[in-house]
Amino acid sequence: MSKITRGADLIVRCLETASVQYVFGLPGEEILDLVDALHDSPIEFVMTRHEQGAAFMADIYGRLTGKVGVCIATLGPGATNLVTGIADAYLDRAPLLAIAGQASTHRLHKESHQVIDLARLFESCTKYSIQVKEPETIIEIIASAITMACSHKPGPVFIELPENIAAAEVEIPKLASQETVTPALAADSSINAAHEALLKARKPLVLIGNGALRNKAADEVASFITITGAPFTTTFMAKGVVSDEHPLRLSTTGLSEKEYTACGFNQADLVITIGYDLVEFDPGQWHRDPHQKIIHIDTTPAEIDQNYKPGISIVGDIANSLARLVSALKIVAHPPARDWSASLRDSIQQYESELTTCNDFPIKPQRLLHDLRQVMDKDDILISDVGAHKVWIAHQWQSLSPNSCIISNGLAAMGIGLPGAIAAKLAFPERTVVAATGDAGFMMNAQELETALRLKLALVVLVWNDGGYGLIEWHQQQRFGRTNDVTFGNPDFVSFAQSFGAKGFRVKRAEDLEATLRQATSCGTVAVVDCPVDYTENMRLTERLGNLTCTN
Repeated sequence: MSKITRGADLIVRCLETASVQYVFGLPGEEILDLVDALHDSPIEFVMTRHEQGAAFMADIYGRLTGKVGVCIATLGPGATNLVTGIADAYLDRAPLLAIAGQASTHRLHKESHQVIDLARLFESCTKYSIQVKEPETIIEIIASAITMACSHKPGPVFIELPENIAAAEVEIPKLASQETVTPALAADSSINAAHEALLKARKPLVLIGNGALRNKAADEVASFITITGAPFTTTFMAKGVVSDEHPLRLSTTGLSEKEYTACGFNQADLVITIGYDLVEFDPGQWHRDPHQKIIHIDTTPAEIDQNYKPGISIVGDIANSLARLVSALKIVAHPPARDWSASLRDSIQQYESELTTCNDFPIKPQRLLHDLRQVMDKDDILISDVGAHKVWIAHQWQSLSPNSCIISNGLAAMGIGLPGAIAAKLAFPERTVVAATGDAGFMMNAQELETALRLKLALVVLVWNDGGYGLIEWHQQQRFGRTNDVTFGNPDFVSFAQSFGAKGFRVKRAEDLEATLRQATSCGTVAVVDCPVDYTENMRLTERLGNLTCTN
């Protein structure tokens, strides 16, 4: 005789079969059965203080590990609070499964308390959105959802679970292990065409995108750069694919059409994009010469844009494609000499070294990131929130290994820093984790300090304190020459941290910064560091790039 269980128990068993370790979320009336089912599971239910925090945690967990991150919420306002984190996973290409409760199917045909069409709501920011109508379909739906979330390009999926379906009795069938999704291999013809184009190029430039991280192709990317001798730049979300200490690095791409890497793009006769996604940076900002050739290397075909029409597309497993290209190039007796970007690299290195030891207070962004780099190992993880500090992190932070610097730059959602750091510490408990956040972004999800403390995590929240929306002020200064409605008051961040039971630190002099950061990273609990920052450097950067001239 078949065993009987609840629909909610069956969902949890499906998650166990898929090797899910954590479920992030809030308990709620319409998901009582699901939360109860998790009680007897080896899966850890991480109760958060806001559904947005839960979605961000699932988002960053998925992005860092490549495994599906899971979050849950109740119906109505609980589900709508998930939207921002799910949309972030959608544009940042992170595998995520969201399950939200819903009212009983007996009242979905009419106007009813807290009921909106959730499956339809999430259609625009997920790869797959569905309502469970029968408990017998749970296994198929969960398996399809996780497979789709993890397939290339990865992204979020959403399941609407009516409360009577969660509580319904259902027979327990045999559960199959979750399918592993791997990209296909690229055609030989495209590899050969790229090989020929590379041999003819005299000034090739490599643009590395987030897809290279997702495809775990860091070693192959490094080998490709070495054998071609081509200088490279990365998008914000691809920092660390190749170490920023590599001699052929040309800073980061993603600020505007006026940045140092623009000089490289203007001079290149061939651009090789590896895992580049249009959502990371508008191609119109870096590719304006219609005669400049592009090779597109990714797991999926290029999305065609008027400024992005690759002449050659290598579609398939990125690591495999690059390995085959490297093998082909190795047999060439005399590959062309290509050290054409040395003067540009020197200019970039000179600029990036400026003000890194400046003792001015409030502290310069360059000094802040320099000293933080001194106290973190190469595999430690920096999670960037969104604001002016994100731009400085993208350009000044030295990322030395893959997935050691996480920046949201698809949706670019403020408030992701602290929840993201919690997820990173759960995924990699042996590493130091720092959330770099503006004061505005920190206060959007500051309540998750309690979550981190309850989980007994040791992590650092580094607050770049300028008392305003610094990035918006920067844009206002550029466009209008004046600012308005961007300043606000803050709590005493040290006392605020201590009120939760966390450690609070305040930086009062630039000379004390490194020592304060060392205290915070070694204190063994949650630490909040209040660091006043001097954002007059923002306009100085704008003016410098505005006067930038590129020479061939």
